[in-house]
Amino acid sequence: MTRPSVPAFAVRPVLSVALIVGAVLTALSGRYGYHRDELYFLVAGRHLSWGYVDQPPLTPFITRVSTAVFGDTVMGLRVLSTVSSVVTIVVIALLAREFGSDRRGQVLAAICAAVSGFVLGVGHMVSTATYDLLAWMLIGLFAVKLLRTGDGRWWLALGLTAGIALENKYLVVLPIGALLVSLLIVGPRSVLRSWWVLAGVAVAGLIALPNVVWQFQHDWPQLKVAGGISSDDGTENRIMFVPLQILQLSPFLVPFWIAGFRRLWRSLPWARSVALAYPVLCVVVLAVGGKSYYALPLLLVLVAAGCEPILSWVDRRRRAAVVMLVLTALTSAVFTLPVLPASAVDLVIPVNKEQGEQIGWPAFTDAVAAAWSQVPASERSTATIFAGNYGEAGAIVRYGPARGLPSPYSAHMSFWQWARPPDTNTGPVLIVELERTPIFESYFRDCKQVGTVQSIVSNDEDGTALVLCAGPAESWSTLWPKIRQYY
Repeated sequence: MTRPSVPAFAVRPVLSVALIVGAVLTALSGRYGYHRDELYFLVAGRHLSWGYVDQPPLTPFITRVSTAVFGDTVMGLRVLSTVSSVVTIVVIALLAREFGSDRRGQVLAAICAAVSGFVLGVGHMVSTATYDLLAWMLIGLFAVKLLRTGDGRWWLALGLTAGIALENKYLVVLPIGALLVSLLIVGPRSVLRSWWVLAGVAVAGLIALPNVVWQFQHDWPQLKVAGGISSDDGTENRIMFVPLQILQLSPFLVPFWIAGFRRLWRSLPWARSVALAYPVLCVVVLAVGGKSYYALPLLLVLVAAGCEPILSWVDRRRRAAVVMLVLTALTSAVFTLPVLPASAVDLVIPVNKEQGEQIGWPAFTDAVAAAWSQVPASERSTATIFAGNYGEAGAIVRYGPARGLPSPYSAHMSFWQWARPPDTNTGPVLIVELERTPIFESYFRDCKQVGTVQSIVSNDEDGTALVLCAGPAESWSTLWPKIRQYY
């Protein structure tokens, strides 16, 4: 079977678009502050391991490397995240090339990626989704190359990328599974009849094995975390799935991914499975109650495929096309990048709550320090700061020493494993609670609220209660297994 060739790659203009985005992300990287997840990653990077309660090891490792090389600052932390997004934009342009787009189509694909809210949002800060997106795009590129050429050796590249991605997040099994199902439904099934498939699986398995062993040794905690996400947020995730598919990428890009789906299905029969993989993935994500962004990377593949047919419309309506792309860039920047004054971020939190999670952590720690000052100096050697979640604990680790605070403890996620208070800590306990919970406070004696966190934005920590208790109701070693929190 004759396979289509591809046009030359538009190296300079595509790189120019990607590097402009990199410059913008760098310029804005330190404007607000650390995200709660980044504060967690910083601590996790100090406890390098083959696994954590809620994630594999790659993102904490990258965090450790980035801060070691580029400085232990917000900007230093985010350098490799920015680099990842620059590479992601280039890969999306390469996908357009694989689908037969010439120079203009490749540049348009790069521009669409550059102005999309999802790419900008995950590129601005460090998250597992940041590196997950790049991995998904590479998997998409190698899968399309496999389908276009029929060369089974691309299974090795797929296996290598999937294995590395599994050391970052297990979600990578979703697009691969969706693509395999689609191949079985619409073909070409010939790419599955090859020993290279087994070789690719073996490579992926070997790379992912250390984390799988860690999860097995620790009773699969990540499954408990995933179950908590589905149980607590599943209904909301299902309700918001379709609106967020449109909003998180950009409403202005909807014509691109519709055109991409139609083109793959009607004009590129060898790539029909790529088109079908997106709706298959959506069904799976809805069924398990996963978050809407789980399906967005495959939507970017469809955008790359849609750039070529959209070019004819652009040629007829150039002014409208420019206005549309400018509006996309502006709206994406407002909702995903720190361009607004911090006090105005409440305007975008309903669409992107992650903006608010980067604001107020030093002030939060100030409030904790004020509450801690109410502990008599003579009792502080046996007193404990107990943070309700990893973001709070990470903030106190980061900003607490300058405010005279001891290291905090938390039963949330991997903080539970890293340390527990010694049984000699029989003195006062300062609890940081998002909201007061009598059942939880029953583990401690004589609790009273001594402060409240007041944030300038409506983020998760706004209104957090600072509760001072006389001490734990029983020894910490007895209490610790009872208060563990997976999600």
